[in-house]
Amino acid sequence: MEKYVLGLDYGTDSVRALIADALTGEEIASAVSYYERWAKGLYCEPSQNRFRQHPQDYIDSMVQAIRQALAGAPKGTGQRILSISVDTTGSTPVAVNKEGTPLSMLPKFNENPNAMFVLWKDHTAVKEADQINHLARTWGGTDFTKYEGGVYSSEWFWAKVLHVQYVDDSVKNAAWSWLEHCDWIPALLSGEKNLQNLKISRCAAGHKAMWHPEWGGLPPKEFLKLLNPDLADLRDRLYSETYTSDVKAGELTAEWAEKLGLKPGIAIGVGAFDAHLGAVGGEIKPYYLSKVMGTSTCDMIVVPEAELGDKLVKGICGQVDGSVIPGMIGLEAGQSAFGDVYAWFRNLLMWPVKNALAKTSILSVSEKEKLEEEIASNLIAELSEAAEGIDPEQSGVLALDWLNGRRTPDANQLLTGTITGLTLGTDAPAVFRALVEATAFGSKSIVERFRDEGLRIDGVIALGGVAKKSSLVMQIVADVLNMPIEVVRHEQTCALGSAMAASVVAGIHPSFESAREKMGHGFEKVYKPRPVFVSKYEELYEKYVKLGAKIESLDN
Repeated sequence: MEKYVLGLDYGTDSVRALIADALTGEEIASAVSYYERWAKGLYCEPSQNRFRQHPQDYIDSMVQAIRQALAGAPKGTGQRILSISVDTTGSTPVAVNKEGTPLSMLPKFNENPNAMFVLWKDHTAVKEADQINHLARTWGGTDFTKYEGGVYSSEWFWAKVLHVQYVDDSVKNAAWSWLEHCDWIPALLSGEKNLQNLKISRCAAGHKAMWHPEWGGLPPKEFLKLLNPDLADLRDRLYSETYTSDVKAGELTAEWAEKLGLKPGIAIGVGAFDAHLGAVGGEIKPYYLSKVMGTSTCDMIVVPEAELGDKLVKGICGQVDGSVIPGMIGLEAGQSAFGDVYAWFRNLLMWPVKNALAKTSILSVSEKEKLEEEIASNLIAELSEAAEGIDPEQSGVLALDWLNGRRTPDANQLLTGTITGLTLGTDAPAVFRALVEATAFGSKSIVERFRDEGLRIDGVIALGGVAKKSSLVMQIVADVLNMPIEVVRHEQTCALGSAMAASVVAGIHPSFESAREKMGHGFEKVYKPRPVFVSKYEELYEKYVKLGAKIESLDN
């Protein structure tokens, strides 16, 4: 008999549902559903770096994606699925009531962005992150950021909670507790309403909430009270224990089984973040850098605990036991903007197109819409083709990739992007190539930080939309890193990683390593560095570093 599992991958724009045969890794069916409210830009204010998502989007898209996947699968597949595991973006927390219901699902808060999920890329909590960093270094006790690279980010749990508490008394007073997205979905599907019974993700807590066994879990009330007395009170309603993604969080309720077309009582795994389970789906190995390359990047390394010892890597996004592979230390880094950098440039170029088309009387409304859509959909491809032939030494254009701040090394969300070397002869493809090179240089700075801190990197594995779609970007990154990059074959690697986790939770495989061997899809392509470009980019990278130091001194 087939043994099917379901992986749910919640990304920034959509949720993906993947049904896989746990014995072979064969994809039985999959579907993607986009968040309706998010697609309309609701509850977000990009000029203020505010990005919020409504929980109803997560529910509606989950139901639609699973139902669509089942519709494309052989009859009876829903009754053969034995377990579900979930990955989400992170840190993406939400204020909840005593039963674990997000406040924005209650009538009073339904349209209040502060009662919604605070998306990973939301940077409204920069001041609060600074407050946490200052206190951690000066209060005279343990530095609770030390296992998170020594720098706390505005993208993470405590900074976001603190910000909402400062700006919205109604949400602060109504919130019983806060949950990460990857903890809420398993609780929702299993019907668990007692927050004290939840099996909290170690991946989320360890990398984003300063959880560590050394101090018995979360930072103590003594520390949190110095930040804000409300945080100290909140700690009593949070958690002490955390769990890895090979553990069962609960079982699917009859109500949700009927809604989704699945069998009640099947196992639901402890959740994790997308990049971490994406690394599992991408067949990560010790000392290999797994790069999830999409709107941003998340870069993961796993190291046996005995080999890492008491080493602390500075300026990254945490090192946590079991956050990727149970039994190994997972180390996370990343860039706050990657594909978003290219999207920004596309949108910049599209502004005159949109405004010119809006005013022309030559075309009908439908013709304007079709033309705008066609230009926008082809623009990056056209820029990439033209940029291929540009000599990086001759263009003279150099850029910084900090358009959404910097995540690693040394998180600083106040930093801004820069483009230098512009002349009257500079054209759009030259600027685009410089932006691509900047994102590659940002990747190199992460590699260099790991090496400077004494960790070797034996290889690079790439997954995600950019890795699959852009040969220009991937070749430049390979040239800049001076390392071959293996691109994962599977289209939905994060969802596949969740499916692998589900197979372990169901007891089909004894470990993540075993699941990887049976369910992995291998690699479709290897980008090898070109020696002539390697030497050119070594010189340009030094200029990137110097430019970054100057801009950082100005931005700070």
